[in-house]
Formats: sequence, C-alpha cells, structure tokens
Amino acid sequence: MSDIVICDQRFRAMALPNAPLEMLGQGYRWLEGPVWFADHDCLYVSDIPNDRILRWSEDGGVSVFRRPSGFANGHARDRQGRLIGCSHRGRCITRTELDGTVTVLVSHYRGKRLNSPNDVVCKSDGTLWFSDPLYGINTDYEGGKQQAELPPTLYRLDPATGDLAIAADDFEGPNGLAFSPDERLLYVAESGRQFDADPRQYIRRFHVDGDNRLTGGAQFHKVLPGFADGLRADEQGNIWSSAADGIHCIGPDGELLGKVITPWPVSNLAFGGRNRSRLFICASHALMAIYVNVRGCVRP
Repeated sequence: MSDIVICDQRFRAMALPNAPLEMLGQGYRWLEGPVWFADHDCLYVSDIPNDRILRWSEDGGVSVFRRPSGFANGHARDRQGRLIGCSHRGRCITRTELDGTVTVLVSHYRGKRLNSPNDVVCKSDGTLWFSDPLYGINTDYEGGKQQAELPPTLYRLDPATGDLAIAADDFEGPNGLAFSPDERLLYVAESGRQFDADPRQYIRRFHVDGDNRLTGGAQFHKVLPGFADGLRADEQGNIWSSAADGIHCIGPDGELLGKVITPWPVSNLAFGGRNRSRLFICASHALMAIYVNVRGCVRP
C-alpha cells in the first residue's frame, strides 16, 4: 500500500491493501467541486480555469457536461436530486432543474453582490449552506477580477422561501464544508486570505442547534502540508480533507488517522461509486480514485 500512510491504528481497517490509486483522467487545469450522482452512475466535477463542468462515468470516461459554466466551483445535490452549483463568474448559487434549465437561487445579500461562492452542502431539511470567499474574484484564472461588495461569509439559504441568512461571518476565507452524519456538527475549512504570507488556515468545527444556529467554531484540526480545501465526512464521523500531499483522514477527536498520498496537491474529494466507498480525488490537473473500506455520508 505505497499510496497509504497509517498514522493511527484506526485507519488500518479503512485502507484496502489490494485497492490501487487509479488515474481516471488528466490534462485539465484545476479540478474542483466533485459530486456523485448514484442514479446516473456518474461524477460531475469542475475544471474551473477552463470554465466547464465535466462528467465522468465508468463506461463513458470523461466528457464535457457544460461549457461555459460560469467558472463553476463547488457542487452538491439537493433533496430532489438536482445539481446545486457555485458560480465564480456569476457570483451566485445555481440549480440545474430536472429538465436541464438553470435557475439562479441567490446572487445578492441585502442588495450587495455575493463574492464568489466556493462550496455548498445540502442539509436534510433542504437548506443550502455555502461559503463565499474572495478567491474567484481575486484573479482572472478562476473567474475574473471584480470588486468585492461583502466580506467573506458563510451563508444559509432556504430555497423554499428564498431567505438568505449569515451563518457565520468571522472568516478570512471560508472554503470547504461538511456536516457530521447526525448534522449536529458542521466542519468548515478556513483557508485564509489568498495572498497573505502567513494565512490563517485550519478546519473549524461548529455545533448546529435545532434552529440551524451555529455556536463554537474553534480550531478542530490543522492540515499539514498545505491546507484544508475540500472536506467530506464518512458514516463513522471521520473527516476526509484535501492536502498538499493527498487526502488526510481525521478522526472525530481531531487526530490524524491516515493519508492517501497523491502525486499532486489535492483540492477536493467526494465519495461515490458502489456503496459510496470509492473516493474520487481532484488532484490538481488529474482526476483520480481509490476504493476505501468506509462509506461516505448519504448527503453529497
């Protein structure tokens, strides 16, 4: 298992000695926002600098799903099976309807434009939680330089009513999101200010009450090397995070359990495939995957 590093004995049962790290495709620019659609047996993933969303399936390989994509980044799937997306260029959250049309769900907060929605998760009550840092409007590479009108913020959107609320605003660069299996905890990657020499970078953990209010937010874990970008939770409550050397698995106690080593830095990941036990990995310009002996949460 040359691609696996055991840091804690709890990780030994999660790693499969006969499951190789697979190359599914390469030659892209910067992959992000993977989401698994089990009924379509496919993965959707953003190639941000190329302004497109790609579709991967076992039989069809990689194809272009949408271009232009509005420099799409993070994705999720809502309770009705629709694709939810974050648009850097459009500075909005979109929903792809079942007939293929695209609806803008939200683009402003109190009359001001959002920055560049980065990642999004759907809670079981249908609310959408998304991070809104400045990354997509800081450069032309991932969306296009534009003027920020709001500070970096974590939002909660109720699509049924259109109500947009601030969930937390004490961030410098909110990024990847993941709920615990029981949705009582929300993990958020703080990636800091993009061009700071020493940015604030660590995973924070919030408690979620019955009214969807957040408390806490203390540091849960600091990923090294690199920093946490995309996050996913498994059924056991472990958090799987991107890192400069691959994927890190972090226990609910905040301890590093193990790593999946990749040739290039990782931006994001998603569980999918049979029984949600295949880990899809966005490794810079390459799409990779590995089977693990744990299942991802049912939510995307």
